[in-house]
Amino acid sequence: MNRMLLSLGTVAVMAISIANASAKDKQSEAFLKKAIEGNFAEVSMGELAQQNGQSDAVKSFGRTLSTDHAAANQKALDAARGSGMSPPSGPNAKQKADYDKMSKMSGAGFDKMFAAHMVADHQKDLAEYKKASKSKDAAGEYASGQIDTLQKHLDTAKSLKAGQ
Repeated sequence: MNRMLLSLGTVAVMAISIANASAKDKQSEAFLKKAIEGNFAEVSMGELAQQNGQSDAVKSFGRTLSTDHAAANQKALDAARGSGMSPPSGPNAKQKADYDKMSKMSGAGFDKMFAAHMVADHQKDLAEYKKASKSKDAAGEYASGQIDTLQKHLDTAKSLKAGQ
């Protein structure tokens, strides 16, 4: 009888462990999906800043965004494929709508909107990446490796916004 109860207890603990692992896998997959979509969006926004921006600082930041987020996306795509998920192939609908809205702007108006958008976006991203970096898997490793770059982007975006 005691053995049977012990066995049932062991099975219950194993089931909980498997459920927790599955939930963590889903969180990691959701993070990687958002990260990849975000990287695609940042590359596009960086290119747009180079075309529509007025100030050299905005254009330069656009180049930095495109370069850094393209490199980050390679790592995110590798992490996603390594964990067996099929990654998204572009930004999400909201990101596309933001791009479309900003693509109709240029000059000083573009610079102001771009800087504000980049501050808000990188603040949100940093929080998500810091949370994801606590995971001991490929998604967590990827997130940890990007935090410094995202912080630099946020700092640059804030200084652009302050200079408006």
